[in-house]
Amino acid sequence: MKYLIMTAVLCLFILQGCINEPPLKQPFRDFEPVALQDGWEIATPAEAGIDSAGLRQVFADFHADEKAWQVRSLSVFRHGKIVAESYTKDASDRVTPRAIWSCTKQFTGVLAGIALERGLISSLDDPIGVYLPDAVARYPDKDGITIRDLLTMRSGIDYRNYGIGGDDSQIMQQIPDNYLAFVLAKPLVVEPGTEFDYKDGDPQILSSVIQAAAGEPMDAWAQKVLLAPLGIERFEWRRYRDGATLGSFGILTTPREMAKLAQLTLDGGMAGGTAVVSADWITEMTSPLVEAGDKHFGYQWWSYPEHGTYFMSGNGRQLVFVFPEKELIVVITSEPNLQGKFNLPTPTGREYAQRVEALCD
Repeated sequence: MKYLIMTAVLCLFILQGCINEPPLKQPFRDFEPVALQDGWEIATPAEAGIDSAGLRQVFADFHADEKAWQVRSLSVFRHGKIVAESYTKDASDRVTPRAIWSCTKQFTGVLAGIALERGLISSLDDPIGVYLPDAVARYPDKDGITIRDLLTMRSGIDYRNYGIGGDDSQIMQQIPDNYLAFVLAKPLVVEPGTEFDYKDGDPQILSSVIQAAAGEPMDAWAQKVLLAPLGIERFEWRRYRDGATLGSFGILTTPREMAKLAQLTLDGGMAGGTAVVSADWITEMTSPLVEAGDKHFGYQWWSYPEHGTYFMSGNGRQLVFVFPEKELIVVITSEPNLQGKFNLPTPTGREYAQRVEALCD
């Protein structure tokens, strides 16, 4: 009898532990933004021309959606103001920089435009050897790669991001001494400029080009020409062991700070009354220049032309959708360190963003 009672008590404790397992997402309570003195003014949905009841339902569904268990936040910005935000796992995400992975590429794309317009880069059609003569001299087959090829992921270099033994796995472990040399040493499998192949090697070469042109690490230069003008402060940008800024995936930041880069694109390159980059660059950068499956790619930016949006995207699914016609930005962040099938599907994020768009006048 004693053993039966002990067994029953043990089962009760086990059951209690299962019952008390914390939920993957917190229940939805409210989406009113918090004032942070971070440069964002707050507007109510009504002031922003968004159906408030409909928006509340979108946020409630976002929190309740068990298939979207990965998500961490949803934020809405319209007409240059923050309208709504909610955090499904940890409210500290509002101010704590977290990895945005490949959304770093979109920052790099803007910086390339600034470098071009300031004369640090003469032309997008310059071969990379103009800026990296010593590195390219060791790998002369790469001299035909242009800056435009790097911006559109068409270098022709056989760099593999993923998989067991993938090139990024070696970079994450900081195995190669020199990231640029590691990329340039890879074989050239197609003629530069001919085939789109999404990979992290191309933006890393681009980072090295900008660093050589600016005369300092790209992140340090970015602080002066992009981050400070946008008022971005909750932000870290990592470098590789060789001192080169990581052009593909090195940034940690917050949803509100990501939205500032998106707002720059909506404002035609203007920030605080100052031209950070030209409207022409913004237009070209976010245009659907290359087909990439169900999406398009521009200069490091993605787009769904048929849905009227261009966007930022990072691993796990850090997403920033921009709807120019509605002056609308929707930011979705997710668990950053997921892979493959565990990532939030990009179309799922897009569908939530489109539901918000449909509520705008």
